[in-house]
Amino acid sequence: MGAVSEATRENFDDLDMSGTVLLDVWGPDCRPCLALMPHVEKLAEAHDDLKVVKLEAPKARRVCIRLGVHALPTFLLMRDGEEVARLSASTISPAQLNDWLDKTLDEMQEEVS
Repeated sequence: MGAVSEATRENFDDLDMSGTVLLDVWGPDCRPCLALMPHVEKLAEAHDDLKVVKLEAPKARRVCIRLGVHALPTFLLMRDGEEVARLSASTISPAQLNDWLDKTLDEMQEEVS
């Protein structure tokens, strides 16, 4: 896929959440969020089978409340619109994000097999 989609409060419910989706909930005042942005874009390019969607939390508070997002950055891995796994911490390194994503995707593959 390669591209990162931008979600807003207006279009969130209309986005195609079929398949496997990595939802990156971020904020413009969140330094860890901003530091991870280039890495998230690389993840989108590296995983053809993964849709990457970014949601700017301050502009979509009700969506965040509905998703139960209480801290930034938060990453939700979803399959067909349902949350499968969540990573949320004030300090997430690119390596931690990679490890979490790889492990979770592997577990999802084992469930399907």
